[in-house]
Amino acid sequence: MTPAIPTDSAAPGTLRLGELLGAFSHALDLTEGQPKGHCLRCCWIGMQAAAALGLPQQARSGLYFTLLMKDLGCSSNAARICQLYLTDDLNFKRNFKTVSGARQGIGFLFRNTGLGSAPLQKLKTLGHVIAKNGSLSGELIETRCNRGAAIARQMRFSEDVAAGIAALDEHWDGGGRPQGLRGSAIPLYARIALMAQVADVFTVSLGAGAAAAELERRAGSWFDPELVPVFTALIRRPGFARALMDPGLEAEVFAAEQAQHSRPVDEDYLDEISEAFSLVIDAKSPFTHGHSRRVARYTGMICDQLGYAPARRRWMVRGALLHDIGKLGISNTILDKPGRLTGGELARMKLHPVLGHEVLSRIPVFRELADVSAAHHERLDGKGYPYGLGADQLTTDMRVLAVADIFDALTADRPYRAALPLEEAYAIMDGLAGPGIDPDCYAALQDAVTASGWPSSRERLAEASGWDSGDLAETA
Repeated sequence: MTPAIPTDSAAPGTLRLGELLGAFSHALDLTEGQPKGHCLRCCWIGMQAAAALGLPQQARSGLYFTLLMKDLGCSSNAARICQLYLTDDLNFKRNFKTVSGARQGIGFLFRNTGLGSAPLQKLKTLGHVIAKNGSLSGELIETRCNRGAAIARQMRFSEDVAAGIAALDEHWDGGGRPQGLRGSAIPLYARIALMAQVADVFTVSLGAGAAAAELERRAGSWFDPELVPVFTALIRRPGFARALMDPGLEAEVFAAEQAQHSRPVDEDYLDEISEAFSLVIDAKSPFTHGHSRRVARYTGMICDQLGYAPARRRWMVRGALLHDIGKLGISNTILDKPGRLTGGELARMKLHPVLGHEVLSRIPVFRELADVSAAHHERLDGKGYPYGLGADQLTTDMRVLAVADIFDALTADRPYRAALPLEEAYAIMDGLAGPGIDPDCYAALQDAVTASGWPSSRERLAEASGWDSGDLAETA
């Protein structure tokens, strides 16, 4: 028997931006291959520098959000990195952050290109990337920076914050990307954020002394020479490295005035945040392009058929947009693999609901959603993952999202096969109804698909321009 359908979802109270952005910064750490807390540590370092510089409070506020959200566009180049360099995007990104010069760059390419490839294939790939490394790196950085700035604007951050994110990889001497900005033309937020990033990466991997020396070595080339002494004074302060790795650092960052900023819970803003992060999620792989938005649409359609109250329907659509946020922590060598996954790869893939739950459960207004989203690969017979939940543990919300997710997985292109026609997708889902998926939710999906005029509706859903954030609340 299907559990009772929830009639509403109350969301009173306030939303603390620090809690929201801190959780999402953890998701960004996943897709950059960085140790947990990288963005938080960068925020702490950058805000320490801001205090030393005597920046006014308004400027500190914008810097705070720039530091937490600096990697908003980082998922958008993951697939391209795997394609160009034949390597694991997470390791590639993590290791690349310690590269600081042309000579180191060549060595980095030898160590990180064509991993697991035959010797001849590795040499051919190396020759291609070395010959075109400037244009390739420029392409990857431009994609990341521009996408990150666009998402920041969608999340209602100021233009100063968006500009800081867009210019994260610019260098003081004009040798950076994507615009080749020079000197003071680079926004101050970007200058501080890049130095904080390098300071964290080198301190965590090599120690505070190495981090300070690295900043000094790049003074005048990568970094503003007047800012470097401010940072090195902080880094060489006794106990800096210990404080940076202290478990209480997160609480300290969230105790900042900027993090304490609260606003009444605004349903429209929560919708926009969810939609914005669905773009981050779906940018990870060409095979997931539009997946979260389509699952959100199918979820809403099923909810309509089942008689969900408008507020709860809206809540469910929000959860569908975020259900795959844990995939940011899965390498594209796994996500985009055209063949069968190995046992180790499959085990890693099955962790993505757990990673997603860790992110969403950190946000008070999303904690219930975290449980629902984490269950989208569970089955009624208990043979699903990651927890092996059975029918008595799977709520209607969980069952709805599982049906919507499976339907899109079958009717969209995947690395290992083309999209299935509707009849073939239904044939597979017919076999799942009962042991795997809820028959009532599946029937509701079929009724909704018939009413939508499939396949023309599918074609509209496949177009990125066809999504309208108003769809989130169309019945609210």
